[in-house]
Amino acid sequence: MTEQRYLLTARSIVKSFGPTSVLRGFDLSIAPGEVHAFLGGNGAGKSTLIKIISGQFDRDSGTLEFDGQEIGASVGAHVAAGTIAVVNQELALLPHLSVAENIAMPRLRRGTARYSERASMEIAIEALSLIDPQFAHESSGRLVGGLTLHERQLVEIARALGSGAKLLLLDEPTANLTAAETLRLFTVIRRLIADTGLAVLFVSHRMREIRQIADVCTIIRDGKTAVDRVALDAITDREIIECMGQSVVVDEAAASVAESAELEHAAQPSTQTSAVAAHGGALRIERDGVAIEVPAGAIIGLAGAPVGPSSLIDALTGIAPAGSWAITRDGTRVSYPHPSAGARDGVGFVSGDRSNKGVLATLPIVDNLVAAARVVKRRSVVKRDEVKQSSALLDALKIRAGSLWDLPATLSGGTQQKLLIARWLLLRPRLLVLEEPTRGVDIRTKREIYALIRKMAQQGTTIVWWSTEYIELVELCDTVLAFDLDGKPTEVLRHADVNETQLAAATGMAA
Repeated sequence: MTEQRYLLTARSIVKSFGPTSVLRGFDLSIAPGEVHAFLGGNGAGKSTLIKIISGQFDRDSGTLEFDGQEIGASVGAHVAAGTIAVVNQELALLPHLSVAENIAMPRLRRGTARYSERASMEIAIEALSLIDPQFAHESSGRLVGGLTLHERQLVEIARALGSGAKLLLLDEPTANLTAAETLRLFTVIRRLIADTGLAVLFVSHRMREIRQIADVCTIIRDGKTAVDRVALDAITDREIIECMGQSVVVDEAAASVAESAELEHAAQPSTQTSAVAAHGGALRIERDGVAIEVPAGAIIGLAGAPVGPSSLIDALTGIAPAGSWAITRDGTRVSYPHPSAGARDGVGFVSGDRSNKGVLATLPIVDNLVAAARVVKRRSVVKRDEVKQSSALLDALKIRAGSLWDLPATLSGGTQQKLLIARWLLLRPRLLVLEEPTRGVDIRTKREIYALIRKMAQQGTTIVWWSTEYIELVELCDTVLAFDLDGKPTEVLRHADVNETQLAAATGMAA
């Protein structure tokens, strides 16, 4: 029997950040020509290991072997040489450079290499065309800072796919992609594997995608190897979730968190915010002959390609002018010159783009929790009662943090997402708009977020929820506004019509 050859082998990897131990002797082996699913809950250590393999973090101890040779402090050299490529969960693009420059410049291996704009455009178009040819030709010359999160995700993936690497590290690469784009990405990966023997380490919390693309899986739990190289056809979804240390049925636990006495105490609104929440009526949203009534306490879904939902979200929150949207409340037109005006009128916003539109990375956790309250109340200093409320929120939401004064970077991505929702619990807005809020979070955290949103709806907050995961809209929403591929609203789906088949038909996108 031939011994299995591995492209990458990690043995007994240990990594701590101060007193926090993240990796505790973790093992991983990846073979050429395979898609290896790397699974675990938020905070288990997945992103940390990827950053060690790609040279972004140094390991405290343990060994790494790549292509038969042990690598010490030279991990980053493999990335620089193009043999290892990575797509991080938090995208690493330079906003002041164009799409073409972001894709092409990493290929300039020497600091004295001459940059060619024409060659860069050709490289970018070729790489982006692997996933979206139309976007490739339309956007290669645009500045990355002007792209949506969805578009930046495409650029990041294209840069990695076009690098010619032997090992591709993908940390939640499909979190911002439509179903059709995800299928095209998987087709490209399979072709590269067949042509070059590429090895892929794939991180996702979407079990359907894992089953579609991956061959084997390794599961990490509390920084240790819980399952090592098990074929995916030999393990069930239930077994995977249990090995991750997550209960299969977690709705009850999440609901108890949302309804706990501590959270009720922490989220008691001020007189000002109670008045804000009380004077609102039903919203009416209309465009191109399609209208939807949004009553208080409803959870309304948005489905379709990003351009349509994004334009409505911008109009609802004051990010951009309403344009062709007609938005009224009790017959009065609703329009905000900027998001802070919307926030003071009881409109909250949560994005899945944590790094650019959510988390305040240089401020401590307590400032992140009270950020919305600061805007609404025009306050710049954290007061003693807010510190007490923030501490109660962390306890009620089971957010494990060393201190309220630690930076958000000490928390996992999923936990950071809970912070963004928690900041609105203190205010109880009359409208909360959510843009892919469960991006990159595990099953347990998703369920906890669902429970929090349902609880807010029960308390009278109207919810507008955009997700590219149709199964999420089916679970949460009784009514969904669908958009076509050009961003125009097509129809309003209600009750039994809110299913994956009907959503796919209404949007022109695969479920």
